[in-house]
Amino acid sequence: MNHTSTSTEKTPLGGSAVRRAFFASLTGTALEWYDFAIYSVAAALVFGDVFFPSEDPATGTLLAFSTYAVGYVSRPLGGFVFGRLGDKLGRKKVLIATLVLIGAATLAIGLLPSYATIGVAAPITLVILRFAQGVGVGGEWGGAVLLSSEFGDPRRRGFYASAAQIGPPVGNLLANGVLAALGALLTEVQFTSWGWRVAFLLSGVLVFFGLWIRAKLEETPVFKAMEAEQQRPEAPIREVFTTHPRALAAAILSRVAPDVLYALFTVFVLTYATGELGMSRGSALAAVLIGSSLQVFLIPLAGALSDRVNRRVLYGVSAAAAGVWPFLFFPMIGGGSWPLLALGVVVALVFHSAMYGPQAAFIAEQFSPRLRYTGSSLAYTLAGVIGGAVAPLLFTALLDAYDSWIPLALYVAGTAIVTIAGLCLGRDGDRGDEELLGGEPVRSPAASTAS
Repeated sequence: MNHTSTSTEKTPLGGSAVRRAFFASLTGTALEWYDFAIYSVAAALVFGDVFFPSEDPATGTLLAFSTYAVGYVSRPLGGFVFGRLGDKLGRKKVLIATLVLIGAATLAIGLLPSYATIGVAAPITLVILRFAQGVGVGGEWGGAVLLSSEFGDPRRRGFYASAAQIGPPVGNLLANGVLAALGALLTEVQFTSWGWRVAFLLSGVLVFFGLWIRAKLEETPVFKAMEAEQQRPEAPIREVFTTHPRALAAAILSRVAPDVLYALFTVFVLTYATGELGMSRGSALAAVLIGSSLQVFLIPLAGALSDRVNRRVLYGVSAAAAGVWPFLFFPMIGGGSWPLLALGVVVALVFHSAMYGPQAAFIAEQFSPRLRYTGSSLAYTLAGVIGGAVAPLLFTALLDAYDSWIPLALYVAGTAIVTIAGLCLGRDGDRGDEELLGGEPVRSPAASTAS
């Protein structure tokens, strides 16, 4: 086979176009996770008093966290709606729409009057806005992956698709930086009164930046070729479920362990370190921030590595290591040592990066190009409901019920097995976009290794 005829030769793209696509993908997911982090803090510290006043503070906090869950429950709707439109109308148009929806909902939360001002309309509106955020997020990820990967060389899909995966650590770092600055500048009363709104309003900067980049982009070469060949699907959702059931199952299951591991070592570890080990929240947060900072570099590195070795093998070995690590981590930090806590979190996030970096390319490669937006979006949103959405609650419930870390470690190990099963169901990326673009298909190094 002649390997010289590639998509980048058939559809010449300047380096600036590829870089814009990469950063356009990154900014959207960074906004998503910035909002994720800001909302979780506000729900825990502020929303109970501002929007759900009650004689029992715990009841108010519980109601506030219920709005947090709404953002996860609504994501599959976004995956269904925007995934379908992304395969029918184009990646760029839909990604602009999802970014506007997420940004507008977040800004509106920052401007929303309190319960004391407009009564019951305040919590009702908060739930509606949170639902809108979730719908936008549900349609964002799949398109962000395709935006960067379909502009780049398919033989480097692991690296280019990882742009969307860098968003979570970047968003977490931005959010914690903003919260740290507000904490240093404002009193607790000022933060509760109006300071939390500043954090939401600042998301407008990310929205503007993301829209500016995305507006300058053309449609991806793959979708242009689909239009030219009249290959756009008429009913993409039905086609995914009828023609790609195994691919959808593989993509969903592959996401479970990374989501649960991330929830343990960036969210629940803060509760465990402060409540069980007596550490300060600041010291526990510092350990998470160190690991998140490293992930900004480790995730694209892992994505690039997966272009050189078999993607599924790298992913699977990392999932196995992630399943074992909690059994070493919890005894290691039992004495309350901060250096060991930081080391344990960093190692866990290294394993997470080794899964998360190749994940976007692996999921995209399970679906043919004409169904890729729909399939990727459905996999992302449905996996989020059974993985990341319930993980913090399950960790809390297991610890309360058994007063031991062992059930937590067993839970993570179980999700690792689920993810490895998904990887076994999946396939290597051997269906190149070059077929659509007029060139000869080029088997990825991952696929070549497997064969």
